[in-house]
Amino acid sequence: MSKKGLDKNSIIGLVLISAILLIFSYITSPTEEELKAKELAKKKQTEQVEKENTTENAVVPAEQSEEILSVDNQFVEKDSLHEIALLTQYGPFTNSLKGESKNFTFENEKIKVTIANKGGRVSSVELKDFHTYDSLPLMLFNEDSSRFNIELTIPGITGGNSIRQINTEDLYFETAETEFNISGTDEKSISFKLYGNSKNQYIEYLYTLKGNSYVVDFNVNTVGFDKILSPHSNLFLNWSMFTPSQEKTIANQKNISTIYFQYNNSDMDYINPMKYEEQNLDATVDWIMFKQQYFNTTLIATETPFLKTDAKIKTIEIEEGQSENYVQGMGTDLTIPFNGGSQESFAMQFYFGPNKYEILEDVGYGIENSIDFGWPVIKQVNKYIIRNVFLFFNSFGLQIGLVILLLTFTIKLLLFPITWKTYLSSAKMRVLKPEIDALKEKITDKMKLQQATMSLYRQTGVNPLAGCIPMLIQMPILFALFRFFPATFDMRQKSFLWAEDLSTYDSIYELPFSIPMYGDHVSLFTLLMAISMIFYTKANSQMTAGAMEGPMAGQMKMMTYLMPIMMLFFFNSYAAGLSFYYLIANIITILQQWVIRKWIVDEDKILAKLQSNKVKPKKKSGFAAKLEAKMKEAQQLQERKKKK
Repeated sequence: MSKKGLDKNSIIGLVLISAILLIFSYITSPTEEELKAKELAKKKQTEQVEKENTTENAVVPAEQSEEILSVDNQFVEKDSLHEIALLTQYGPFTNSLKGESKNFTFENEKIKVTIANKGGRVSSVELKDFHTYDSLPLMLFNEDSSRFNIELTIPGITGGNSIRQINTEDLYFETAETEFNISGTDEKSISFKLYGNSKNQYIEYLYTLKGNSYVVDFNVNTVGFDKILSPHSNLFLNWSMFTPSQEKTIANQKNISTIYFQYNNSDMDYINPMKYEEQNLDATVDWIMFKQQYFNTTLIATETPFLKTDAKIKTIEIEEGQSENYVQGMGTDLTIPFNGGSQESFAMQFYFGPNKYEILEDVGYGIENSIDFGWPVIKQVNKYIIRNVFLFFNSFGLQIGLVILLLTFTIKLLLFPITWKTYLSSAKMRVLKPEIDALKEKITDKMKLQQATMSLYRQTGVNPLAGCIPMLIQMPILFALFRFFPATFDMRQKSFLWAEDLSTYDSIYELPFSIPMYGDHVSLFTLLMAISMIFYTKANSQMTAGAMEGPMAGQMKMMTYLMPIMMLFFFNSYAAGLSFYYLIANIITILQQWVIRKWIVDEDKILAKLQSNKVKPKKKSGFAAKLEAKMKEAQQLQERKKKK
């Protein structure tokens, strides 16, 4: 400081010190919640004083009076500290910590939905038209093995950037509704509200149930939350469940149960059901599906997609021996956008129902694509050919076994021209076998023998690859049927002959031990299918006799016996409906080949026609000319090497 007064630096220092003191005073000043906590503690002390005054005139020994006062003071102090701690943690939602747990049941013709007031969540769902393999009510999930929570972010008690996380699953929602049952075209909404500081500040879960539907509309509405939530915060949804066992074996259910999801206006994706992993979602999401073998629970964002912020999905393995009642754990974290408005709404839907293509297609949003009909080409064959034929026969109300029989007959009838072409090609190769054998005796050089053989084929008009092309054409249909039956809901719990459920294996004998890769039971449909395959492969070997020689013929003979054994092991624990299909398909194919050989294809006439083709002028195809040229080049190269 100079004699003239305060210098410039001194003035700046005083201003800074004053600013620091003001800021410190503001930060350390008690918040509204802390003032409430102090008032609550003061109120407790006042009540205690009043209580002591009312008991002054009671005749109590002095020592006992001191003990009572000491104990009461301890209780008051503990209660007050507990109340302060709760107020510090839950802030405006402290009053919602107390309540009596109640469940409310709402149902229509299809589903029975139970909603718990604690957390306001759907705690369990029963599908009324179905039951488990053990004839018990079919529950999609249960209260004690599922979670549905929205995480709210509110400012911390110290102000600034501090925050607190509040979980709705810990709090009691209020509702004025009672249980109801609706049907037909009726619908009704149920409101559960979680209040903040007043009745003008709340989050609402609004459920709307319609008659004869597997869909429940679910809206999350916020009112006055702009004054409660931290700025720029969203609503973070945590949803998970352990799926209960519903079918005959847990192993088969595990092979199919997983999480499916769809990015906004994009393709569907899923976690490999054979893996347990966690994935971060890289874009906004339209829906998340927890898929079981024949049923699923799907959460759909109907208007605005879920945000990608902190969004992820995961599948969780249930430890072996931990529980025999659950199949797999699935979970997801999703973000519901909150734009800071005084009133906001986020529209969703729950689907609680079967994995039936037609029903899922009616729900929309592309969730029907979760039905695993196979790879793209195979999926199209299943969707537009196999499924429509199956639905046609199933519409007559026939036993599902008869539907499979008619489906198989129809497919084999459609494929008959291909079967005939294949047999005809094999017959041509068969009648040419004597001439090919004669060439082998005359020509010892392999290259020249190949040229002579190709020349013979060209002269007679025989294409050695003609038998392969029809097989390639029918392969997509064969693979499609392999994927169609396990994915078809209509086979579930449908009996036929000795099989009580065509969607799982049929067991005629339980083994006292388990055979690796085979199991501890004998499936009769699989056994019959393996036997039919032996006859089928033998018929094929007779049909292709002459077309295959050498190592190829030996491999074909080995496959005659190896393939049925492999199928016996592979299909023993598979769906009986699929084994039944292959059994019928093999029998029909054997009959078709017998009919073709007996009445359609005359090998003497084929031989005569091939011989007549020799005298006709031939025009080489471009492919044949190139092949012959390549063979001549190879022969010349081989001769030059020999000369050296």
